[in-house]
Amino acid sequence: MYQYRKTLYQNYFETQTGRRMEDVRLQPTAQMNHDNWLLSQEILPHLPPPAQNPVILDIGCGFGSWVYALQQKGYQQVSGIDISPAQITIARQLGIPNIYEADLIPYLQAHSHTFNLITGIDIIEHFGKDELVEVLRAVYQALKPGGKAIFRTPNADALMASLYMYGDFTHETLLNPSAARQLLLSAQFAQASVYPSCIHIQQAGKNLVRRAMWQLVTLAAKATVFASGRSVKGLIFTPNLIMVATRGAT
Repeated sequence: MYQYRKTLYQNYFETQTGRRMEDVRLQPTAQMNHDNWLLSQEILPHLPPPAQNPVILDIGCGFGSWVYALQQKGYQQVSGIDISPAQITIARQLGIPNIYEADLIPYLQAHSHTFNLITGIDIIEHFGKDELVEVLRAVYQALKPGGKAIFRTPNADALMASLYMYGDFTHETLLNPSAARQLLLSAQFAQASVYPSCIHIQQAGKNLVRRAMWQLVTLAAKATVFASGRSVKGLIFTPNLIMVATRGAT
């Protein structure tokens, strides 16, 4: 592990995740409820129904908010792994089951053809390019045939993308929709799709204003791209991308 990772991940909850919660006046239990709603909008539509009882792994699970959300939705075989001891400690204090401290790639390599679904919420941006290719290969091998991988990651084409790239010192790689599809297909996934993330402000009045402003600023952004001679087809400007990849049936 790189030296900076040893330093920053050791107390990642206190120095990053927990610090952001203070900014938005959220504590871990409230954060779990918030994640439950947000990720249900972004990720749940791409999941098989709970009745199929899929085996799900959340990589880079943090203190387990998405694992908890899935459990609340009726998914029974859900587990999560994270390399940060501080995050695992918080998960255990919250009583979230099946959260384990583990190094990502060795864990995936030890669980070949095990999972129907692997999710990664805000994790792949923490790897360099060579590492990310290795991670996706390991994810592919850990999936059962026909299994699916779903990632949320900051969008390099987002308006003010530097906010998302440099808001966390551990970020190394940002993708835009084109690069995301290229990467997933190069990792041998049979299908690769990219979707915009959810943008929402909890206060209804502010959210109405935000929606109107979003229409204006994205129109201006598309006009800038068009003026540069590039196609505006398929552009995504949301802060995050939702990447969905399916392993072939064999």
